[in-house]
Formats: sequence, C-alpha cells, structure tokens
Amino acid sequence: MNNLLVGESILVIGAAGLLGTQITKHALEQGANVIAVDLSSDNLQASLSKKGVDLTNLNLSCSSLDITVEEDVINFFESGIEITGAVNCTYPRNKAYGAHFFDVKISDFNENLSLHLGSAFLFTQQCAKYFKLNEKPFSLVNISSIYGVIPPKFEIYDNTAMTMPVEYAAIKSAMLHLSKYAIKYVNNSLFRVNSVSPGGIFDNQPESFLNAYKALTNGEGMLDGNDVIGSIIFLLSTMSKFVTGQNIIVDDGFSL
Repeated sequence: MNNLLVGESILVIGAAGLLGTQITKHALEQGANVIAVDLSSDNLQASLSKKGVDLTNLNLSCSSLDITVEEDVINFFESGIEITGAVNCTYPRNKAYGAHFFDVKISDFNENLSLHLGSAFLFTQQCAKYFKLNEKPFSLVNISSIYGVIPPKFEIYDNTAMTMPVEYAAIKSAMLHLSKYAIKYVNNSLFRVNSVSPGGIFDNQPESFLNAYKALTNGEGMLDGNDVIGSIIFLLSTMSKFVTGQNIIVDDGFSL
C-alpha cells in the first residue's frame, strides 16, 4: 500500500543509523515530508545517499542535533518546525558501553542510562509539549528491543567477544513504560506513543553468532533494517490512529 504518509511531516532522529536511513527512505516513498536529524549533517547526508535517498528531494530536510543536550533539543522543538510524527532511533552511549556484566563500572552504567534513557525521556517530553502547544494529531514511535521484553539468550554469544549489555536491557525495558507514562499524562486521543521492538539486525556479526541466533528463529535469522519499517510506517499513519501504548515485536519468533 502506497502513500500512507501523504500530508504527514515526520521527524526522524538518529537518521544516519541502520534503521534511521531506512525509515527516512521509506517515509519519503510513502509521501511524507521528512526532517532527518543526526549528530553530523554531513555524515547524515552521506549515509542517506548510500541508501539511495535523493538528497535534492524537496520533501527532505537534514539537520544536526545532539539529543543528549537539553537546551538544544528544546530550542529545536521551539524553532517553528511543523511535524505530525516522530521516530526516535538514536543510540547514544559512552566508550565503555558493551562491557560484560562483571566488568561494568557503576559510573559507566549510570552514564549510559543518562545518555540513552535520559535522552529518550527528553525527546518524549518535548514531543508531548509540542503536541500540547499545537493540539493536532501526533504519533511518536520509540525504538525498543526484544531485550526490553525478554531476558537475554546468552548462549548465542558463546565463542564470541560479544555480550548483551546490561545497560541495554535496563534502557529498552524502561522505554516501554516511559511511553505509557507519557500517554496517560497527556491523556488525549490525538497524542499517541508506541514502540517497535526489533530482533537482531544484521551488521556483519561473527558467523558463529549469526548461526546460533538463526537457530532460535523460525528460519530467517538476523533481520535487515528494511524488515522493521512496515510496523513503523503503520504506527505513523492514520491507519493506526487509535493504537497507543503498544509494542510491536518484529523478530521472526526469536522471543517465543
């Protein structure tokens, strides 16, 4: 189904990432005006171009913003932008992120929660404030994870240097409840917040990990970012206008 987002203006933050580039591309294809945002405007445009996004498209604008800086985020929302929806697929973290459980320092744990969960709070808060100011339909989609829903399956990391960071589990599970909090606080049918929780997305992980992961799915294994987009487009569109506070899991059965 085409043109689900005609007339919509969608803010995609974290638009240079694996999901962000795909969301931007597909939202444009569905007829939306898209404001694509990431830390570096130059890197953002390069990433979008690699995905085949036409940077001369009049429905696309690119901006830079650090979602962890409160003043900058507030000023961005007060800059006169016109948006009907937003997708937060940012992933801020410090250099120590990814350590194994017993190696995580409390200072790093706290900093990563502040960077990722704190910025998710700030972004959700400012979307809600923007809605209250304009009182027009608004749909926010937060990107959570299957590991915000189920505990890690640590066996798939055997024979690799990888792990499932404890901060990630804490952040992604908290984001699901944060979304529900915001909905109930605003208490208006026109303001919706939903989440999409992808399974693993392919990013050149080790072969042993890919095989172990695939064995726990229905056969597809790791997903491509493109596989998650349909759920996000649905939640941004009027086809889901009374869907709120929900979490759509896209994982080919990994969490079952």
